[in-house]
Amino acid sequence: MSDSKPRQPKTITLEMLQKMFVNIFEKTDWNMTGEMLWGYFFTHHEPEALVKAKDLLVAQGYRFVDIYQLDEADDHGNRPWWLHVEKEETHTPATLDARNDELYQFAYDQGLDCYDGMDIGPIQEAEE
Repeated sequence: MSDSKPRQPKTITLEMLQKMFVNIFEKTDWNMTGEMLWGYFFTHHEPEALVKAKDLLVAQGYRFVDIYQLDEADDHGNRPWWLHVEKEETHTPATLDARNDELYQFAYDQGLDCYDGMDIGPIQEAEE
């Protein structure tokens, strides 16, 4: 008997990403044709699995940001642990959709509860 869990359904669609990009173009002055700082988020009910995932993602060129637990519970009364990594990348909706597919697969392969999506911001220049 296998204890493998079902694959997480893809909740971030290409259409959603296309709308997100339009919104960014309309509401910011960010240069989306250049590198931006992309944050990626994973959840799991135990932090140890996220530590292992962090090490694998860092080996793939992601920068570790944090592993943390929120103070408040989610809709199911759980308080999952979160892994936040980031990477400076240039994306279009199509390339971000492909990256999300990779990260959904990574979460599944690592037995994590969830790949929870991404955020974006401009790359901050280091203070002199």
